[in-house]
Amino acid sequence: MIPDMLRVFLVIYIAISLVIAFFYLARRRLTLGEWIFWGLVAVTLPVFGPFFVISARPGPRPPRRRQTQTQLQK
Repeated sequence: MIPDMLRVFLVIYIAISLVIAFFYLARRRLTLGEWIFWGLVAVTLPVFGPFFVISARPGPRPPRRRQTQTQLQK
């Protein structure tokens, strides 16, 4: 009974983490090729794939804000 429950929990965890990864990818500005690549990473690495996708933060980076002289003097 316990091994069967663990398998069910593992499948549920994998499904939930894939859904979270795909929702995260849907909110990023990616080309079709990038979206397919990161989606395949999330699917082919079942347990760690969604973590890699979210931690890599694919897509364009936000521009860095430059500090002005008054901010540097504080």
